[in-house]
Amino acid sequence: MSKQPINIAIVGLGFGAEFIPIYQRHPGANMYAICQRNEESLNKVGEAFGIEKRYRDYDELLTDNQIDAVHINTPIPNHAEQSLKALRAGKHVACTVPMATTVEECRQLVEAVAETGLTYMMMETVVYAREFLFMKALYDTGELGKLQFLKASHQQDMDGWPDYWPGLPPMHYATHCVGPVLGLTRSEAEYVSCFGSGTISEGLHHYHNSPFAVETAHIKFKDSDLSAHVYRSLFDTARQYRESFEVYGSKKTVEWPLIEGDPLIVHTAKKPEPEIPEAVKCPDYAHLLPEPIRRFTRGGVYDKAGNQHLSFIQGAGHGGSHPHLVHEFISALVEGRHPFPNAQQSANITCVGILAHESALKGGEIIRLPEFTLSGE
Repeated sequence: MSKQPINIAIVGLGFGAEFIPIYQRHPGANMYAICQRNEESLNKVGEAFGIEKRYRDYDELLTDNQIDAVHINTPIPNHAEQSLKALRAGKHVACTVPMATTVEECRQLVEAVAETGLTYMMMETVVYAREFLFMKALYDTGELGKLQFLKASHQQDMDGWPDYWPGLPPMHYATHCVGPVLGLTRSEAEYVSCFGSGTISEGLHHYHNSPFAVETAHIKFKDSDLSAHVYRSLFDTARQYRESFEVYGSKKTVEWPLIEGDPLIVHTAKKPEPEIPEAVKCPDYAHLLPEPIRRFTRGGVYDKAGNQHLSFIQGAGHGGSHPHLVHEFISALVEGRHPFPNAQQSANITCVGILAHESALKGGEIIRLPEFTLSGE
């Protein structure tokens, strides 16, 4: 689409409020409307950011012809339904992760995008975090050499989070570790095998009929000799919050720090043994953004004491990814191109996690990704 600015409506104002000032300052966007069921919270946010157009009812919001695109930040069980409704109402969609909770929902979303010609982007934070952008730059310039192996993890303690989280199978929320391993080379997963390990508290089993404390999966890439290892935990596993991504190349390897805030470790081949590893402070990538939103790589709504959100506290600000996500979505709309990840790519990433859990329930059985998640199928 060539229309500018693009009128954006943000749906869900917990984590979603973090994006309001970014859209307000992006040169291609107009922060037009907000939506939340709780009227008090809705008005509080509206007044704080000077947004006049406010909706408590999502269906009513979708009838507003002034809205070009919605950015959905609601609970996981609502993502697929609300994304489908928006596409069918003629709105472009940006949606927080995961895309959906079933393979069938992913299929419906891919088909809806094809039928409507509208844009869908899953707002996966890790593939726009500064650490990922650093590794992507090394890959794109050839400094890593031939890629040999990829590894990623996402470990988190979800105790005390909202009521749709208890007992969630770890791989049902796997995009933060699946996204980067596929995103580095813009690859697709062909098949997956996964094992469950350990047991969460019995009181959590009945929510999703899933006992596993940890799920660990291997992903085979399509048309490649490359594979990746990803692992997830959500309950009863002692670990500081960690979203990690490690890249093993023939020339250089980059490893994520074990402790949040520590430097990355870059290993360089053919150096004397003591000199192989080097601690590297990851640079920021604000220079890739329009000047008005560059400051949001280092802070935002939830970066101050007394004004915190669990996803921001535990996620360390998501690696400065939020303005990059906004810029990618708006730029894709303005330029009439696919964003990354688009609907098909988002489905491939999301279905890896869904099918990995299915594999774990079947003792590690290999399960192939459905054809609708693969390009050229």
